[in-house]
Amino acid sequence: MKRLDGKVAIVTGAAMGIGAEVARLFLEEGAWVIAVDLAPFPAPATTRLEQRRVDVGNEADWEALVADIRRVFGRVDVLVNAAGIIGYEAIHELEVAEWERILRVDQTGVFLGMRSVIPLMRAQGSGSIINLSSDWGVVGGIGVAAYNAAKGAVRGMSRNAAVTYARDGVRVNSMIPGWISTPLTDRQPSEANERVIGSTPMGHGGRPSDIAEGCLYLASDASAFVTGTDFVVDGGFLAV
Repeated sequence: MKRLDGKVAIVTGAAMGIGAEVARLFLEEGAWVIAVDLAPFPAPATTRLEQRRVDVGNEADWEALVADIRRVFGRVDVLVNAAGIIGYEAIHELEVAEWERILRVDQTGVFLGMRSVIPLMRAQGSGSIINLSSDWGVVGGIGVAAYNAAKGAVRGMSRNAAVTYARDGVRVNSMIPGWISTPLTDRQPSEANERVIGSTPMGHGGRPSDIAEGCLYLASDASAFVTGTDFVVDGGFLAV
C-alpha cells in the first residue's frame, strides 16, 4: 500500500522547487493533490493532480479553493504550505512595502492556509499540516530581515496550532530546510549561497527531494504521534 493512498493534499508553491517535488512525491504515493501557485505550471494536470492558480496571501482565494475541495472530496487530509519568497534587505534598507510583500506570502499565506483547512480537519478528526520555515527562521541571516521575521513566525504559529488542535486529531509541524537547490536559491547572490553551503557540515546543499521525503513522513500515518516539532533537514547547519 502506498503511504498516502486516498488522502487529499493541498501543496502551495507547487509550480517549482520544493513544492513541485512534494506534489510529485505525494501523487506517486497515492494522494489526490491540489497543486497551488501563481506561477505557471511546467506540465499539465493529470489524474489525481489538479492545478489551481491561487494567491496564498488572498483570503478570498483560499475560501474559494477550500469550498471547491469540500464539494468534490468532502475532506482535506494534508496541507503543505511551501509557497515562499525572499528579499535580501537589512532592516535599515527595508521599505515597508517590501516588508509587507514578503510577510504577506511567507507568514500571512501560512496563516490563511491553516485557517482555511482546520475546520474541515477538526470535523473529520484528523489532518496533518506542514509549514515550511527555514534555518533562517531559527538563526539570523545577514540582511534578509523580512524573511527572517516571517520564517521565525511560521515556527511559532505551527507550535501554537499544534497544541491548540492536538485533541482534535490535527497535527502541525514546521519543516526546516537548509540550503536547497531550487530556482529561488539559483537567483540568490552567489556569495550568499557560498556562505551558507560553506557553513554546512556536510559541505554541500540539499535537493528538493530531501525535503519532500520529510514532508511525506509528516503527512503519512507513520508520524501519527508527531506534532509541534521542527523537522530539520539541513546537512547539519544548525548543529554548528
